[in-house]
Amino acid sequence: MKHFKVIIVEDVPLELKGTIGIFSQEIPEAEVIGTAMTEAEFWSLLEKEVPHLVLLDLGLGGSTTIGVEVCRKLKREHPEVRVLIFTGEVTNERLWVDVLDAGADGIILKTDEMLTQVDVQAVMEGKRMVFNTPILAKIVERFRHGVLADVRRQDALIQYEMDEYDERFLRHLALGYTKEMIASLKGMPFGVKSLERRQNDLISRLFQPEERSGVNATRLVVKALEIGLIHLDQLEPDEE
Repeated sequence: MKHFKVIIVEDVPLELKGTIGIFSQEIPEAEVIGTAMTEAEFWSLLEKEVPHLVLLDLGLGGSTTIGVEVCRKLKREHPEVRVLIFTGEVTNERLWVDVLDAGADGIILKTDEMLTQVDVQAVMEGKRMVFNTPILAKIVERFRHGVLADVRRQDALIQYEMDEYDERFLRHLALGYTKEMIASLKGMPFGVKSLERRQNDLISRLFQPEERSGVNATRLVVKALEIGLIHLDQLEPDEE
């Protein structure tokens, strides 16, 4: 790895000291040209010299969003600068998505596995989506969950002999559409009466005979969610 310059943005003194120690002991190719504990300090440093890498903590001054905005502005004004997030936000997955959308090159969670030379080298070599093991484990688990949900849904579609109109009908019922509203959708070539018959047919397919009495649209939707015919993460309306 070639020599490179880095600015560390961290607002906890003890963690800042530890991070500097990691660079001095584990990553000798890095020259720490400045450290900042606030957003203002960071921009002041940047005016003096633009580094190759910014190691950025997301939580500054008690806020978890400042780091995202710093990343977004930095990438807009200096797209050549690598940004590696080093954060203790180990459960705020929405924040990870926000900072990746802002242009971050990777995220390292502050857990038992800290920043390593391998992580930094990967970013400096131009790799994107550089993560350490703790965040990778969460990503893989989410991926696994998504794949299994898709498999379960496909199996359910086959088992209950569902077609695309059944899925579309159930999905829009789950979104709170009335049958009149569903009938008006461009991709739904059925009138209200036809949709009522379709609802009754779905009830007969999804429920045992002794369960069918009194089943309304809400109970039908709940059943569809329970058996995986529709999924909460995929409830999006069609074009009207």
